Formats: sequence, structure tokens, C-alpha cells
Amino acid sequence: MTATPDAMERPVGARDARLRMAIWAVAVTLFVASTGQTIVSTALPVITADLGGLNRMSWVVTAYLLASTVGAPVFGKLGDLFGRKAVLQGGLGVFTLGALICGVAPSMEVLIAGRAVQGLGGGGLIVVSMAVVADLLPPRERSRVQGALGGVFGLSTVIGPLVGGFLVQSLGWHWIFFANLPVVALAWVVLQGALESHVPEARPRIDVAGAALLAASLSGLVLVSSMGGTALDWSAPAMLALIGATLAAVAGFLVVESRAEEPVLPLSLFKLNAVWVVNAAGLLVGMAMFGTITFLPLYLQVVKGLSPVLSGLFLLPMMAGLIGASVVSGRVMGKTGRYKMMPVLSTALLVFAMLGLSRLGADTPLWQVVALMTATGLGIGPMMSVGVAAIQNAVPRAMLGVGTASANMFRLIGGSLGTSIFGAVFGAGLAHNLAGRIAGADLGAISYETVMTLDPATRESVLAGFAAALDPIFLLAAGIAALAFAVTLLLREVPLGEG
Repeated sequence: MTATPDAMERPVGARDARLRMAIWAVAVTLFVASTGQTIVSTALPVITADLGGLNRMSWVVTAYLLASTVGAPVFGKLGDLFGRKAVLQGGLGVFTLGALICGVAPSMEVLIAGRAVQGLGGGGLIVVSMAVVADLLPPRERSRVQGALGGVFGLSTVIGPLVGGFLVQSLGWHWIFFANLPVVALAWVVLQGALESHVPEARPRIDVAGAALLAASLSGLVLVSSMGGTALDWSAPAMLALIGATLAAVAGFLVVESRAEEPVLPLSLFKLNAVWVVNAAGLLVGMAMFGTITFLPLYLQVVKGLSPVLSGLFLLPMMAGLIGASVVSGRVMGKTGRYKMMPVLSTALLVFAMLGLSRLGADTPLWQVVALMTATGLGIGPMMSVGVAAIQNAVPRAMLGVGTASANMFRLIGGSLGTSIFGAVFGAGLAHNLAGRIAGADLGAISYETVMTLDPATRESVLAGFAAALDPIFLLAAGIAALAFAVTLLLREVPLGEG
């Protein structure tokens, strides 16, 4: 964390040590949650080789992201009602329970369930941490810290895959879920001393029906996108029933939220330009981001033969670009109060980065991978800091938590949908490209070692087929990034105030 401390301390200045401690508590909590998202990325090939089911690999990521998506608005609303401190500490408890389930998982099904519990806590931690910053600081100072927190997010996303790869090679994949527990304990203790407790004057009404219908809507959406055309034909009765149930849940959610006294996600938020534009662009960028994080290590390990640790190192350029762009964006916002052009330019760059990744092959030099990953990080970074700051600048203070949650919720919706859709595209392409090429082999447990046992002609054919199955993922991501660019052009800039 070289640049991050300076960025965090500058807006605080001569304020008391308690405020500085609170900012650092937020950073530690965000570190815990964001590391939990990506620590499994370099370990997925090893996990699937052990537990089986490459066709379900994407669900290890999707379960976390889907639960985080549901947890984000729920925890954000609870933070508005009951105070940030209690909700953050509760989120740490849920996150820890999920990590323990994953660490002792004997099967892929238990692992996926544990990731869902862990993600529920993780989603709450991210949004409430960012809402704390808005509680403590005025807009321009807040933007600098949000930019620095984007750097913390990027840094932890780098450390996650590296630590995951190291633990897989040295201790086994189960230990990647125990690695964060000391940091969780530290975060809980720091929060206890840094934040004040909040006792509501009256007993708030919790929108249980809205939260349940939101969970059903999002779950159905991801199931439809991941199973349609692969596990189930689009015309199959079960798929039609799932689509119908999802549409019914969405309709029910809209009705309940329009009438709820304390809606978990107030529909009035989406009348604000900053809210709907940032959330639409964040959803699209999230699809590209999580698709890249999930599938690039698979390419590097199976096609290029890199170890889990080395494949994790190739995420460093992406995160370096993300951290740098996020921190610089925060500083620009803090000095000028302006922000619109940063997401416009960055999403344009993301389009070209995804187009480059769509041309990866078995003979692609690794330096090209490094260059494309750096460009990807630069294309994603500004959305981290600019999006949250723009929304916090637009929403009423009473909706600060749920407004902040909406930015992260839609980014996570994008991650869930992107990982599911890309996983379905990859699975279908892999089955088609490798059909009949590996006699008697289980495509759910394919690895570089498996490929190396083949005769040279078959090996070359299999590696080309594997790489070709990844190409449509990044080509699709390029189209999604282009949509994000178009959406950011619609953002109406409201300059950030000094206080």
C-alpha cells in the first residue's frame, strides 16, 4: 500500500485520530471483502480437478457475486436504519461463517453454498464501508478517499489471486478460505474502537418482502442466463417456468417497493440521472471485469502451462492500471470537482482492451497479455471512484447507504451475469471444439498436465480448441464495453461541492 496511505491522510489533515482511525478501519474492511471475491480465481482449475465439474466452475464465483448483489442493498438499507458500525461487524461475522464452510467443503455443492454465505457478508461490507466515508467527509474530500479506496480494492484484488495461488501450491486449496480470518478479526477490533454506535429513536420497519423478492429476481436472472441453451433448452418447460417465475418476482418487487414504508431499494432513486447512468455503466463494466478475472487465469494455466502463482502474477498489470486510474480519478475530482470525462475515456479504452484479448491464442506472446491487462485495468479503474462519488453527490443523506449500495449492487449484477453468461459460452465452445479429440477424458477436469500427455498433433489441436473457446468471451465483452461507453455519454455532471 504505497500510494494509498498518502491519499487517505491528505483529506483528513489535522482532524482527530479517531477520524483517521475510522478511515483506516473502512480500508481494512473493504480489503477483507474484496479479497474474498478473487482469492479463488487462480485456484479454480485445481479445485475443479479435485472436486470435479469444470462445467460448474463459474458457480464458485457466481455464487459469491450473486449473494453479494443481494446483500449490498439489504446491508446498505440496514446501515441507514441501524447505523454503520453494527452492520459492518455483523457482515464480518457472516463473511467468516461462509469462509469456514468453504474451507471444510468436501464437494463442489458445499463449496458453492459456502461461497454464497461468504458473498452475502462480503457485499454488505463493501457498500457500508463506502457509505461510512460519505458520513464522515464532505464531497471533495470524500472523492479523494473514494479514489484511494478504489486503490485498496484493486490492491486486494491483486493480493487475492497471488495469495490464493501460493496457498494452493504450498498448503492446498482449502487454506485459501482461512487466510483472511486474521484480517477479519483485526477489522472487527478496529471498527469497535473507530466508529460510534447508533441507536435508532424508533424501531424501524424492515422491508422483508422487498428483500426476498429482490433475491428471487436476481437469482432467477442469473439462473436463466447460465442455464439457458446449455443445461436446459430455451423452449424446455423447466426453462419457461424459470423465466416466468423470474418475471413474476421482478413484477412483485416493483409493486412492493412502490408501497413499502422503508423500501430496501427505493424506486425514486432511479429518477436521478447520476444513479441510473452510473448503475447501468457499472453493470456493463462489471460483466467485462469479472469475466476477465475468471477466465484469463484459466487460459494461462491450461494453454500456457503457468502455475497458479504465475497466472496470478499476470493479473498484476490489470490491477496496477485499475489502482492508478482510480487514485488519479479521485485526486482529479478532489481538485476540480469534475468527473464526467474520466468514465467516458476509460470505457472507450476498455473496448480496445477486450478486442485485443479476444485474439488470444496458443502462440500469443506473454508481453501482449501484460499490455492488454494493463489497458483493461485503466479502462475499469475510474468507474470505481467516479461512480460512487457521483451517486453520493446526488442522493439525499437519508438514502446515502442504499444509494451507495446501488452502485455496487449493479456492478455485482454485472459480475454475476457476466460470469454466468461467459461460463455458458465457454462451456458450449469447449465441448464443441474438443469433441472427440480427447478420447475418454473428462472435460470437467482438464488441465495442462492432461494435455501434455497427448501426442504432439492432438496436443496442438486441443490447445488451439481451448484458446478458441475463450475468444468469444472477450469479443462479447468488447461489445458490452462499447455499450458502457455509450451510456457514460448520457451522464449529466453536477460538480462536487467543497463542503
